[in-house]
Order: sequence, then C-alpha cells, then structure tokens
Amino acid sequence: MIDFRSDTVTRPTAEMREAMASAEVGDDVYGDDPTVNSLQAHAAERLGFEAALFTATGTQANLLAIMSHCGRGDEYLCGQSAHNYRYEGGGAAVLGSVQPQPIDNEPDGSIDLDKARAAIKANDFHFAITRLLSLENTIGGKVLSLDYQQQARAFCDDHGLQLHLDGARIFNASVKSGCDVTEITKYYDSVSVCLSKGLGAPVGSLLLGTSAFIDRATRLRKMVGGGMRQAGILAAAGQIALTQGPLRLHEDHENAAYLSAGLAAIPQLDINPASTQTNIVYARCRAGQAPQLRDYLLNQGILITAGDPVRFVTHQDVSRQDIDVLLECIRQFYRS
Repeated sequence: MIDFRSDTVTRPTAEMREAMASAEVGDDVYGDDPTVNSLQAHAAERLGFEAALFTATGTQANLLAIMSHCGRGDEYLCGQSAHNYRYEGGGAAVLGSVQPQPIDNEPDGSIDLDKARAAIKANDFHFAITRLLSLENTIGGKVLSLDYQQQARAFCDDHGLQLHLDGARIFNASVKSGCDVTEITKYYDSVSVCLSKGLGAPVGSLLLGTSAFIDRATRLRKMVGGGMRQAGILAAAGQIALTQGPLRLHEDHENAAYLSAGLAAIPQLDINPASTQTNIVYARCRAGQAPQLRDYLLNQGILITAGDPVRFVTHQDVSRQDIDVLLECIRQFYRS
C-alpha cells in the first residue's frame, strides 16, 4: 500500500530495527535506562534546553507540558485548530482540570496577539487564571514566522504568561525557515517534538524545558501511566530519528510541492499549490466526491483520508514514483 494519510505511518528503517534489537536498557522509571538518558541529554543539547523527557506520544508530551505550567482551575490560550485543543481528547481539561481558551487561527496558522490579549482573564475570582499561551509550528503544514514567534515571546513576557510550542513537526518548520531549530526553540519555555512523524521513529516524543519543569513533567508522566521501564528499545530508534531524520525532510517538502503541482493540473480538484509549505497538501474535490475517490484509490493500493479538503502527507516511505502513481489513479477516477 502507498499511504498518504499521515507521516505517522512511517516504518522504522533497517538501521533503527538493528539499533532497537541491540539497545542497552535499564529501568527508565528508576532513571537508569542508559539509552533513554542518552537520547534525553542529546535532545536537550540539540534543541537548546536544560533537560528533556522521553514520552510515549506527542499527546502525552503536550498534556504534561500544560499540566506542568498550569494548575487546577487555570487556563491556557491556544488556537481553534491546535492539536492539543482539538485532537487530544480534551486531556488538559479532563485530566488536568485546565481550561482551554481557544482563539481563531489566522490564515497563516498564527494567533492574533490582540485577540489573545483580549482573552486573558482579569484578576477576578470569577475567572480562571490565564497562565499559558500554546502555539503550534508547523500547524496544518504552515510555518510560523520567526518574527511572529519573537512577538509571541514578548507578549508572554509582558503579560506574565508561559509560552509552550507544540513542535511535533518543528524540524519541518526549521527546514522551511532555513534556520537551525534553536532559532525557533529559543523563544519558548517548553517544546514538544514528535519523533514518530516525519523523523521516522516507530514510537515516541520528547518534551523539553528547564530542569525544574522536566522534574514536574516526570512526576506527572508517572501519574498518567507513562513510565515505560526498558524504554531504551524505543529510544534507540528515537536517537536515529533525531539525528538523521531532519537531514532528509527537504525531500518530503519537494515531493509535496511536486504533488501540489500535479493535483492542480486536475480540473476536478481545487488546490492552490502556493499554500503548500512543508509536507502537507490539501485539495478539495469540486464535486464533493472525496469518499468515492478514497474507495477507488483503496482498490488501487493507495490510502488517503477522505476529508474536506483531502489531506495528503509526504514522508520517507513515499517516493516521487508513488506520487506519479497517485496522480494517474486520480486522473483515471475522474475519467471513469
């Protein structure tokens, strides 16, 4: 099957499998798994933080971040389209008793800081206490500008807020921005990074921040069932993903641009190729036939998600030839 549903579907490379099989392990709950410790130390140094924590998922990393920054009855500001608001089961509210205050995302994925300012609650016991602004980069495949992120840092400093980044695809953002990842992370109090999306690991994310922040997050990780014992088997693949994965992300971006141009040449689809910035492509079926297109492609050995618009994601297991196959099958669908 050729799978365009997400970059979460990548399979571990042969090098990752070999590293996992031979990984030196201990008990990470006791803090003595050397492979996990090595990954965390390397990640902290690479992204410019004091400490890092290996987590099972990006959802868990974001949850731990929000709960470490906020207490029960506090509030965090985020985008209406934010993953940690819309797609993580309401975990901050359900498990952390932290109230989300969503704000409409702008077309470029940012949050209007004037709207964020208006959403900060007054110092009044009727209201939740606003503690945190959470951004996402990339968001829907779009990259936040460095200038905007600098403004968000100043905004948080002016209003006494912490600043978290859901950086599941932060390396896609750094590649597109043409900067080192630390030119992004330097604006944030905490950052989550997914190892199992475009970087290609089978499992795992990282949460980064100060040593005191990571100590709180480690306690909370245990509370929510995230202590994984001999997790070095997973961390070994994560180490390869973190060091090697970013080096090839430009290929995914180039393939996404190629796919966008090909889709734009199909009259039955509505797409603006200029809107494709990284590895995520959106196209709308003009006649509303996304479910039928999905079923047709499935019979051709191609997996997509039939949304409105349809989202196509390029990753290490999708080649230029795979994209050509997809485009030809879509053309055949509309000819039939």
